[in-house]
Amino acid sequence: MKNELETVAKAWDDTFNSGDTAKLAHFYTESGRVIPAGGAPLEGRDAIAKFFAGVRANGLTKHEIKITSVTDRGETVIASGTWSLSGPGEKGEGANFGGNWVNVLARDGTGWAVLLHTWN
Repeated sequence: MKNELETVAKAWDDTFNSGDTAKLAHFYTESGRVIPAGGAPLEGRDAIAKFFAGVRANGLTKHEIKITSVTDRGETVIASGTWSLSGPGEKGEGANFGGNWVNVLARDGTGWAVLLHTWN
């Protein structure tokens, strides 16, 4: 299961890093939720795409996920690990962030879709 989710995580990173936030939103269920550290919860693909477009607009363009734990509950999986985000920053001075994250994913046809994504 961890290998399968690592493939999903790499695809998420590649999509974020490419700048295609509309495509990125399709990693989430239609009613998927993102709860950013210190921010207001977001719900739905449009809100998620807009949020991540804002992150990229602030000059943060390189994201990397590492999975450290997977709990398989059949049709639902809880995955967690570390994340890093970097880029030139809004003013070009360079910016680096990172922390821990948790996703709750559900089977979606032949793959997985994020129900809930949060981080610190």
